[in-house]
Amino acid sequence: MQYFITDLDKTFLRSDLSVSPFAKKVWNSFDKPLTIATARSYTGATKLLEGVRLTRPMILLDGAMITAPDGEIMHLNALEKELVDHCIDIVEREFDDRPLIVGLDGKNERFLYPKKLNSHQKELLQNYKNDKRVLGIEKLRGLEQNLKVVYLGSKEVLQAIEKRVKALYEVESKLSKDPYQNCYFLTLLHPLGDKAHALKRLEEIEDILAKDVTVFGDSHNDLGMFAYAGKSVAVANALPEVKERADIVLARSNDEDGVAHYLANL
Repeated sequence: MQYFITDLDKTFLRSDLSVSPFAKKVWNSFDKPLTIATARSYTGATKLLEGVRLTRPMILLDGAMITAPDGEIMHLNALEKELVDHCIDIVEREFDDRPLIVGLDGKNERFLYPKKLNSHQKELLQNYKNDKRVLGIEKLRGLEQNLKVVYLGSKEVLQAIEKRVKALYEVESKLSKDPYQNCYFLTLLHPLGDKAHALKRLEEIEDILAKDVTVFGDSHNDLGMFAYAGKSVAVANALPEVKERADIVLARSNDEDGVAHYLANL
């Protein structure tokens, strides 16, 4: 059975975070299994995909979570609170930097941020005004289930933080250029919490084989999926290293509905 999985930001979504009427029409009429693998949470992803028919399990938060279309958690890989608390303290002491934390409080999504913010964090948080999931914490501590720990800043500083953290803990890390800001972001995940491991788990859930899966992406956090899936497709605006690893590079970008046109032409 052929199976299709697409990233959202800068891949299926346009750069203004919209889904065109054409892309919605293609998705909703597509007759093969089609789903998403995104850095976004369930709430964030489904809000952006309003009007898109979601019928298959979704890979969320860079692969830390898989949920059913109704939001029911099917698979979860979370960082332990003790590890996250220790990481926060060391990075704050040695680099004077603090992260954003995405996780679960029971079944409720939470997005924690420190009171002391850098300019990039302040800019990001402008997109989350009046969002009840978002909480400012005086003394930032981890949740019971921490799905993503994210630092924003310069590439050089984040590379140093990444090196220090990985010398101490067994974690998965992704360092990428932010698609919307002039900075980089470093995401720390459970060692099995990336998109590639989530795809392996999805194989079991959906009873599919990797060789039958086609994945679409644009950035570093898609490379694990690209290596594991049977076919990898990069949009025209993908990073050069992503295009190099892709089986197919589309002529169209995300703003030209490259993924939708590819699906429509199958």
